[in-house]
Amino acid sequence: MKKFILAICFLLIFFISISGTVYSADSEEIHFSNDSSDFVQVSDVDPDVILEIRYYSTYNFVGDRIDGYEEPTALLTKEAANALKEVSEDLKEKGYRLKIYDAYRPQNAVQHFVRWSKDKDDTRMKDYFYPELDKSVLFDQGYIMNHSGHSRGSTVDLTLFDEKTGKELDMGGTFDYFGERSHPDYKNITDEQYNNRMILREAMMNHGFKPLDEEWWHFTLEDEPYPDTYFTFPVSESSVSNN
Repeated sequence: MKKFILAICFLLIFFISISGTVYSADSEEIHFSNDSSDFVQVSDVDPDVILEIRYYSTYNFVGDRIDGYEEPTALLTKEAANALKEVSEDLKEKGYRLKIYDAYRPQNAVQHFVRWSKDKDDTRMKDYFYPELDKSVLFDQGYIMNHSGHSRGSTVDLTLFDEKTGKELDMGGTFDYFGERSHPDYKNITDEQYNNRMILREAMMNHGFKPLDEEWWHFTLEDEPYPDTYFTFPVSESSVSNN
């Protein structure tokens, strides 16, 4: 019987390895793929975007470069990148450029976040990103999850850059701040800060992106081409060099 059980286990592992499908604790199917053929560098589609890829740097809520970020570039599905270019062209007429903090996020980066969330002693960046929360609640409250929409390739985190002032627009809160202040409709900010959030939100929604209730900077292409697939290839130019 023991040999039979071991044989079944090996067969299951083999099936998962060739199918790219696993099952979560609630029996939800999770599909993984290493196929980057439908992805592009955003800057190749729209050279006007500004990149500040936070997870390639150490200025993020973890305090380290995140696994899977091999180069400071932004990748998206072709569909999302083309839609974002339309946003950029509209905003350019108003004197703004898009500044991207994160786009496609590989699954091993998400796993890095999960490992970090379980290390209760590592609070190096608490004062910057989660001063109002104890680190122990970040996973339970959904700030850290086992899977991220970013890994499906059509989600982007971004802000606006004002060509006239040479600075980012003041959004009344920083990227990746864990707390109510990051909610798009947070009212305890100035009218100007709130209006700046709405300029970004309206432009993104006008071109098919849907916002997230908890983060003013986060948008997903509503008709994303891979709604059930989480990708695993690294963030690098070489991942999409042949596309």
